[in-house]
Amino acid sequence: MAAEIGHLSLWLALAAALCLSIFPLVGVYRGINAWQWYARPLAWVQWLAMTVAMVALGYSFYINDFTVSYVANHSNSALPLGYRISAIWGGHEGSLLLWGWLLASWAAMVGWLSRSVPLEMVSRVLAVMGMIAVGFLLFMLLTSNPFDRTLPWFPLDGADLNPLLQDPGLIVHPPMLYMGYVGFSVAFAFAVAGLLAGNLDPAWARWARPWTTVAWCFLTVGIALGSWWAYYELGWGGWWFWDPVENASLMPWLAGTALIHSLAVSEKRNLFRAWTVLLAIITFSMSLLGTFLVRSGVLTSVHAFANDPTRGAFILGFLVVVAGGALTLFAVRASALRSDGGFKPLSREAFLLGNNLLLLTAMAVVLVGTIAPLFFEWMDLKISIRSPYFNGFFVPLTFVLILLLVPGVFSNWKRQDGNTLIRRIALLVPAAAIAGWFAARIPEPSPWQGVLAIMLSLYLILAHGDDVLRRAQAYNVGLAAGLRKLGRSYWGMVTAHCGLAVMVAGITLVSFHEVERDVRMAPGDEVQLGDYRFVFDSLDEYRGPNFDSTRGHFQVFWKEEQVALLHPEKRTYHASRQVMTEAAIDAGFWRDLYVAMGEPLKGDNAWAVRIYFKPGIRWIWLGALIMALGGALALSDKRYRRQKFASTQTGAGQ
Repeated sequence: MAAEIGHLSLWLALAAALCLSIFPLVGVYRGINAWQWYARPLAWVQWLAMTVAMVALGYSFYINDFTVSYVANHSNSALPLGYRISAIWGGHEGSLLLWGWLLASWAAMVGWLSRSVPLEMVSRVLAVMGMIAVGFLLFMLLTSNPFDRTLPWFPLDGADLNPLLQDPGLIVHPPMLYMGYVGFSVAFAFAVAGLLAGNLDPAWARWARPWTTVAWCFLTVGIALGSWWAYYELGWGGWWFWDPVENASLMPWLAGTALIHSLAVSEKRNLFRAWTVLLAIITFSMSLLGTFLVRSGVLTSVHAFANDPTRGAFILGFLVVVAGGALTLFAVRASALRSDGGFKPLSREAFLLGNNLLLLTAMAVVLVGTIAPLFFEWMDLKISIRSPYFNGFFVPLTFVLILLLVPGVFSNWKRQDGNTLIRRIALLVPAAAIAGWFAARIPEPSPWQGVLAIMLSLYLILAHGDDVLRRAQAYNVGLAAGLRKLGRSYWGMVTAHCGLAVMVAGITLVSFHEVERDVRMAPGDEVQLGDYRFVFDSLDEYRGPNFDSTRGHFQVFWKEEQVALLHPEKRTYHASRQVMTEAAIDAGFWRDLYVAMGEPLKGDNAWAVRIYFKPGIRWIWLGALIMALGGALALSDKRYRRQKFASTQTGAGQ
């Protein structure tokens, strides 16, 4: 019965989404207020129906209803309850249901938190989100229904969840990532709504900006969680592989970062309106492209959900309709988006524009590197694009981005005195260079690329420290009181930029100073790795809830002092008989010690063992979390809690 309730709820959600995409918009253009008032209730009805569908699927997993095909394919009676529930989004159909539920949740939140926004704007925004929901619900119901049953013949037990996904990371990573993906639909909807109204003023940017920042924060955390999950779960010791599906999440993040900064200019100076709208369209289009890549079967990835060209064709068509329709509307309305104001080549606006161009260039590099192999394959050419290509472009672009960040922070809006800017930067460069030179020699001397990266990281942090002190002292009320007067939006910017510096420092340390050894070890053997001595103490057998494990015990010594006891595993899952590697990690602020067991070797109970020393790797994820914290601080700024819109916006576009 739960499956039938869930299936019916999806059809009800589709009906609500259809009504939401039509009636409020017709009400706007015919001046029928009653039809516009339907927008919020319809969004809430859609969310309620999708919530019922999510609960119904979760209940089917809870009771092990293997007559539901999706449950039978992604669960097992021996699967722990936590993984059974998170298996809701462990496969294609369920993850698509999560996508749709989050889209409905964003629409419901927009309806709930938009009381101060003119009704016509809310109606347009929610109508656009309703149109997007219609596309995804049709895709789900016609090609990917999670409530399909296998009757009258059904398995007595399920095939089990993919062992790679039987990890706490599955519980939090996909919802976080999808919250970011789907959240950019709000910025897209506001952009299209503004184009429909023919009016994108600073009030529009002020309201769209916090929604965009929320989505960006979730996507930042989601990407960081995915990187962390791959690091400790896959057993290969890396944190980023330039995998196509990893790239699929990075592209909307890069475009979304540019969008946040462009919205700041549109809000403050009523400039870059056309650029901001275009970025909103690109950002959400990249989110849809990621969905296409993951579910179309056009690529092979450990992260990919589906291998069905029919589904891929549907999503590709939907992407063309959404992006193409928005770009067409943008072209029609382009003349109305021109700004009357201007700015000098040396100003905050100019530096923000430069940074945006760098971010979009980085996105284009990732896009080409991800899509090009597909075109080569279409022409029967087997050409792969790997890390050297991405790193060759991405590293210098990141360096230039950091170089432009500092003068952008120091500069005034509209015009900046060049001599003042040069004097401020001239004081910072020697300090950052000297400090970076010494810092880059720890734990051992770095190559010039590493030295430069550390210098730039310290340059960014020192610059923001200098700017904070100058701004606080400018209030002439004492340093402590001046610091309290700085707005949360400003603190959010400082925090996010410092998070970027921490991340770059972490990437530099682990890239240039990690040590790896692949060795043959049997109980009683030991290996020296720098100052650390790894002793293979013993092996034992362990039985988990749905797997059998061979577990190794390693003692780690630093200068004859035991600093860690590690227990890597080799698991064999009962249902699928898949063999998985579970790495053991001694995590620390300055370094990680990492041990993974490979395959058993002949003789003396020996194993292939991979051992790593990874300095600074935790800084990568710490930097990402600091960036997300910066976004959260910016969201808490008081001006976003008191939204006021110009009354002239009411009636615009009729």
